[in-house]
Parts: sequence; C-alpha cells; structure tokens
Amino acid sequence: MRVAYILFDGITWLDFFGVYDPVSRLKSLKYISNLQWDLCAFTDSVADNFGLQIVPTKIRQSLAGYDALIVPGGFGTRKLRYNKAFLDWVRTAEPVKQKISVCTGSLILGAAGFLINKKATTNEQEYDTLKPYCKQVVEGRIVEDQGVVTAGGVASSLDVGLYLCEKWAGTNAAAQIRKRMSYRA
Repeated sequence: MRVAYILFDGITWLDFFGVYDPVSRLKSLKYISNLQWDLCAFTDSVADNFGLQIVPTKIRQSLAGYDALIVPGGFGTRKLRYNKAFLDWVRTAEPVKQKISVCTGSLILGAAGFLINKKATTNEQEYDTLKPYCKQVVEGRIVEDQGVVTAGGVASSLDVGLYLCEKWAGTNAAAQIRKRMSYRA
C-alpha cells in the first residue's frame, strides 16, 4: 500500500503528524508490512507559519500511483485553493482510490474537484468556505463519502489516523495502536 502525504507552505504540522503517527505504526507493528509513504510537495521545502521546515521526498511528481492521498490543513490552504499550478498537480491524484483530508485540507480536495456531490467536513471556522466545493458540509469529526474521508479541526488528526488504521487493518490493529499511543477518547 502506497500513501502520498501532501505538504505545503503554511501547513499545520499537527494535521500531518496526527495522522502520520498512527498510520506509520501499521508498518512498524507489522499490520501492513508493505506500507510505504512519500512526503510529496510542489516546492523543494515546506514550512509552517512559524518556520519549521521539512524537506519532501517527492517534488512535483505525479500522484497517480498511490493508494491513498492525505492532505493536512493549515493557513496555506486558503491561498493554495486558488493556485492553478498547485491544483493541477493535486489533480494528478484523480485515479487514487482513497482521498483523505484533515482540517482545511478539505479545501484543497474541494478546489481540485474531488468533493463534487460528496458530503465533507473541515475546521468549523471554514464551513462556509467549503460549501461551494461539496454537496453538503457535515458538522462532524470524520465524514466518509465514496472513498473520500474528511476530518474536522486539527485535533481530529489523531482520530482520523486511528480511523484509517481500523479501515485498513481492522479493529484489533486500531485498538492496539490506540493502546500503544495511550490515546483515550
């Protein structure tokens, strides 16, 4: 299984790490031994609003060959939803069966056209911004509709990470990962 994490300037790192940590444990705990991921970006490096940088592993390469696309949120999404070149790159993920977002990452999925006729959620402060991109904005923590999973605000990143663990490896895997993380919901 191959996962593409989309990184960009203005990202909220918790949106990324909150999903990454439980999902990466699927590999380290041998629930999905062939799990692979790439840190994909449109630029050579990415940083949050405070300057914390990460160097991506794949730059401007097609996203078509992945099984899942995960788009975190952050203030950068507000501007990127109008960036044609960036959105054209994200659209190379059209054949990817599972598209996932955390917080305002749903604005990127929406601007790329992946939320048409679907229910979705986002950070509660951006419900109105999301409305033009989807069939219905749901005020929920995690919403799944036809292969697209969207999660609410930043704190939902761990929740959607564990949700994906259960979806991809079963309830026992998710329970064991939750226990190892000492996560009590």
